[in-house]
Amino acid sequence: MTSAPPVPLTLPAPYGTCPFTPPPAYTEAARQAPVTRAVLPDGSPCWLVTGYQEVRAVLSDARFSADARTPGFPFLSAAQRQLATQRPSFIRMDDPEHARLRRMVAKDFLVRRVEELRPRIQRIVDAQLDALLAGGQPADLVRDFALPIPSLVICMMLGVPYSDHDRFQSLSRTLLDNTASQGEVSAAHAELTSYLERLAELKTREPGDDILSRLAARADLTAQQVASLGFLLLVTGHESTANMTAVSVYALLRAPGTAARLRADPARVPGAVEELLRHLTIIHLGLARAATRDVEIGGVTVAAGEGVLCMLSTANRDPGLFGTDADTLDLDRDARRHLAFGFGVHQCLGQTLARVELRAILGTLLRRVPTLRLAVAEKDLVPTTRTIVLGLRELPVTW
Repeated sequence: MTSAPPVPLTLPAPYGTCPFTPPPAYTEAARQAPVTRAVLPDGSPCWLVTGYQEVRAVLSDARFSADARTPGFPFLSAAQRQLATQRPSFIRMDDPEHARLRRMVAKDFLVRRVEELRPRIQRIVDAQLDALLAGGQPADLVRDFALPIPSLVICMMLGVPYSDHDRFQSLSRTLLDNTASQGEVSAAHAELTSYLERLAELKTREPGDDILSRLAARADLTAQQVASLGFLLLVTGHESTANMTAVSVYALLRAPGTAARLRADPARVPGAVEELLRHLTIIHLGLARAATRDVEIGGVTVAAGEGVLCMLSTANRDPGLFGTDADTLDLDRDARRHLAFGFGVHQCLGQTLARVELRAILGTLLRRVPTLRLAVAEKDLVPTTRTIVLGLRELPVTW
C-alpha cells in the first residue's frame, strides 16, 4: 500500500512562540527534505527550498530567474506582484541588464569606499547615542537610534535631504508591508518615485558629491531611471539595517552573558555581527526565483515555469553546516558562510556598509551604555512579521 503524497505547505506559515525563530512548519519541512512543495496565498504552487546547499545552488544558477515577469515567479501578495512586475528595480532583473545597472552604483559600496566612511559613520552613531541618552528614560531604541543612523548614512551617500526622513520612512514601511493593498503600494511608490525624480532633476543643475548626482550626470539614464536606482538604495539602505539593529540589541538584552563577553572583548564584535546576522536572518519571507529550464535541485526536478522560494532563515540554521545547535546564538561559531545577504550575482550590494554600521552601533552601545535593559516585558514587544524585513515596531529601553 502506497502512502498519500504530503500535503503542500501553505505560505506564509504562521510563527511559533518566537518570531525570531523560523516558523515551525518551515523547520519541519527542512527536516523532511531540502526542497518541498508549497502553495502561495493565491493558490498557485511553488517549491520551498530550505536547505543551505540547495539555497546556494538556486541563487547561483542562471537558470533560475530573478526577473519578476518570468512565468511562475512566486509572490506572497498581489500588491508585491504589481510593484515588481510593473516597476522592476535592477534586483528584479537578470544579467546583462542587472549587471549593467548594478555596476553604476557598485563602486560606492566597495570595501575601500565604505572604510573611508567609517569615521563619519562613527560620528553619526555617537551623536545619535548622545541624543538618546539626553532625551530621558524610557526611550524607544527603534525611533531614537536604530532608524536614524542608517537613514542619516544612506541620505549622506545618496544626497537625499535627511529633513525628508519622516516622509520616505513612512512610504518605505508601506512598500515593505506584505499586507498592504495594491492601491496603497502603488500610491507610496508613485509618491517616493516622484520625489526622487524631482531630486534627480535638481542634481543635474546643482550636483554634489553623492550617488544621485553622479547618476543624474549620466547621459544613458533618464530622471526616471535615476529615481528607480535611488529608490532601491534609499529603501533598502535604511530599513534593513534599522531592523537588524533593533533585533540584534533585543537578542543581546535577552542574553546578558553574551553581551558581557562582547563588552569585555570588543574584538569579538565583528564575529558577533556575523552570528547575529545568521541567527536572526531578517529577510524572513524568502528570496523568490522562477525556473526558465528544468533543473534538478535537492533530488527533485523543478520544471521550467515553476517558482521557488529560498528560505534564508532555515538555510542559516542548517545543522549540516552550522551544527546541531544551529538554533542557538553562539559567539564562538564561525558564521561567516551565512546567507543573510543572499548569494550569487544578486547578493546584497550594501552588505559591507551594513557590517560597518552594525559593528559601530553594537560596539558603541555595549561600551557606553553597559546598563541598557528593556523597559517593558518581552511579551509586550510587537514584531513586524507582516513586512518583508523582520523587525520590532518599538524597543523601549532604559539604563
